Amino acid sequence: MDRIPRPAELNHFVATFGSIFSLQSGPLPIYAPLAAPGGLPITARQPCRLLLFFWGSLELYENTDALAVVRALRPDEPITLLRPHAATRAARFFVEKFQGKSLYAVKANPSPALLETLWEAGITHYDVASLGEVRLVNKFLPDAKLCFMHPVKSERAIAQAYHTHGVRTFSLDSHDELDKIVRATTKDGVAATDLELCVRIRVSSEHAKLSLASKFGADPSEIADLLVATRQVADALGICFHVGSQAMTPTAYSEAMEHVRAAIVEASVTVDIVDVGGGFPSCYPGMEPPPLESYFDVIHRTFEDLPISYSAELWCEPGRALCAEYASLLVKVEKRRGSELFINDGAYGSLFDAAHIGWRFPVALQRSDTSIGTQMAEFSFYGPTCDDMDHMAGPFILPDDVQAGDYIEVGMLGAYGCAMRTEFNGFGETETVVVEDEPMASLYAPVPANDSGNVVRFEKRSAH
Repeated sequence: MDRIPRPAELNHFVATFGSIFSLQSGPLPIYAPLAAPGGLPITARQPCRLLLFFWGSLELYENTDALAVVRALRPDEPITLLRPHAATRAARFFVEKFQGKSLYAVKANPSPALLETLWEAGITHYDVASLGEVRLVNKFLPDAKLCFMHPVKSERAIAQAYHTHGVRTFSLDSHDELDKIVRATTKDGVAATDLELCVRIRVSSEHAKLSLASKFGADPSEIADLLVATRQVADALGICFHVGSQAMTPTAYSEAMEHVRAAIVEASVTVDIVDVGGGFPSCYPGMEPPPLESYFDVIHRTFEDLPISYSAELWCEPGRALCAEYASLLVKVEKRRGSELFINDGAYGSLFDAAHIGWRFPVALQRSDTSIGTQMAEFSFYGPTCDDMDHMAGPFILPDDVQAGDYIEVGMLGAYGCAMRTEFNGFGETETVVVEDEPMASLYAPVPANDSGNVVRFEKRSAH
């Protein structure tokens, strides 16, 4: 055939030729015109570097990047572009450079495929915040260590996590929560003796783009008594905090560590774990943080100066920093009205943060059939639902000649974008493609020009 088949055609091929296109039989060659770099056509018919396999509902292509996906599929629905190699690189960075244990904050992106990618890269501890996350990680990573770090949990959730799923690490920020944990983990009148309990203290979020200083954290007047009480029932006592999401300076951690020092001195307790929480940033337009090594250096230096046990462990809970580069979103422009673009994803899909907190994401126009103008302009987006709130103010900088029918790649959506999708108003269906080009921005490596011959996987998925 003269082009890469579209999803509907692939389904027909599966139904008709499933026994031929099998991993056992080997792939059949498919012929298609190749394209030169920059989109210039090559007219000679040559074997396309396309291998087509079938394994259940999964099809594999060889392809390059977002533009290659546009050429191949011309999709009418949003497509999530996944980059497992980027998540692997981020995980290895934390494993090799952070001088302690890194707990992946599952809420940032609970995708089973991502969880397995991080596990294979060396992330063995997972910060879970609900019984649903406990079950999810336990299902896909049965050997992982789960840390239930939500400071306010139901007694039933604590009991199931402890007795059914083997969770031994819990956070708390009040005497009520401590009593709840003790009750829930007691069996036949015998209290648990293997608990790791982390008392969460409240610290400033002034250096972060998103505050997490209001909801959780022990009141300063209660910290000392709470630490003493927790020490009496815990096999290992920890102190944890959260400086806020997208902390833009290492100073956030050095200042928080001063609160940890003061709490330890006042309570006069032996502390076994210091958990500096999350807040590690990623790279977005207008939010370019210092190198992550500078954060690690500050954290380790202040940790070494704390009056703690010689065998105390240092923990952190990266979420955004591990998965932001993992995914981007390919959307279609359905309409242009001046500087407003109507696209097929929005506030109730992967662009929740762009709509509700004004987060700016990198964007790139992906047009395969004609040249792209060089004059740039500012645009805002409207999503596909009938809701006026489905609006992303941006500004998003794109070529001035963007028009209906064009495609836009929105980058750095691996954190919270994929996790926030809904099916409101009947929208939310999406397809997932795995590519091997580089993310639109990176804190872990320079972003080179895309290579050719990268592998793309294509799979139909719901919003969940």
